[in-house]
Amino acid sequence: MNLRKIVTVVEETQAEGGRPVEPAARVAVVAAIIENPWNGQGFVEDLAPGIDANASDLGALLAPRVLDALGEPAEAYGKAAIVGLDGEVEHGSALIHTLKFGDHFRKAADATTLLPAVEKRAPAGVVFDIPLKHITDATIRSHHQTIEVRIADAPHADEIVVALAAASQGRPQQRLASLKTEQ
Repeated sequence: MNLRKIVTVVEETQAEGGRPVEPAARVAVVAAIIENPWNGQGFVEDLAPGIDANASDLGALLAPRVLDALGEPAEAYGKAAIVGLDGEVEHGSALIHTLKFGDHFRKAADATTLLPAVEKRAPAGVVFDIPLKHITDATIRSHHQTIEVRIADAPHADEIVVALAAASQGRPQQRLASLKTEQ
């Protein structure tokens, strides 16, 4: 894995809807900007060697960092892969949609649900939203949320931004009824 940089963002919401949020709602994102492992190879039929060489290392790098940045137990989580313009969306998907990547985060967060994801191809500086859901029950509405991310100089055309996000709680001031009330 050719790593160019790591970006960490922590957002803390102190008030929402004119009321204090107690405790403050924290969301952390840690993104690794790496060289696309399939860059310059044309269409690659078998992505498995690139997955094997990179996905687990990325998960092992990002999972503890995002939880450290959050500074408290995660209740919601998500992931992202933003591929530079010379790559394919499938390149980002290959890195993040494998247990070799995601299980690092699931184990570190004591989670059981699938990680919600965003993946797309875009130029440097693109704004992207990482969806988050509850770590053990994806039907808990209060934890369906997103965090907006932008890295000014990434991804370069030959890079991929791979990111993990974690939240300490659900949306601030959430008050939607449980999904069970509609079933």
